[in-house]
Amino acid sequence: MSASTPIILFLCTGNFYRSRFAELLFNRLAFQRGLDWRAISRGLATELGMFNVGPISPHTVERLAALGITFDKRHRKPQACKSEDFGSVTRVIALKEAEHRPLMAARFPAWQEKIEYWHVHDLDAATAVEALADIERLVAALVNELAAVG
Repeated sequence: MSASTPIILFLCTGNFYRSRFAELLFNRLAFQRGLDWRAISRGLATELGMFNVGPISPHTVERLAALGITFDKRHRKPQACKSEDFGSVTRVIALKEAEHRPLMAARFPAWQEKIEYWHVHDLDAATAVEALADIERLVAALVNELAAVG
């Protein structure tokens, strides 16, 4: 990745499930389309993920495997978002506005109106199959949008 590579930052609460899936899926699709874009992901409140066991959600791992997307099984642990993350990326997408806008307002108020918000439910309001399908659709549309822009 060159210094000029545009980067998308995907945000969710714990950086364990939704944002990690979006990151890994985006990177695969962007690579397949020959786009220079890359994605990273962070959590806005990783301390709330007390039930997140291991480095990445089993739902994420299972769906990535079903899509034929491989990654290092020793994948990194969830990472908390820091203010400097915003200055090093081109675009920021939080996975669920109702959940993440209040966290942005409390933790990164200067950025809350400068980022995009999707509407992907966590496991409290959708099954993993539903949520990951939403992310697949949204990420594919995003990649198509970026490919059309050139």
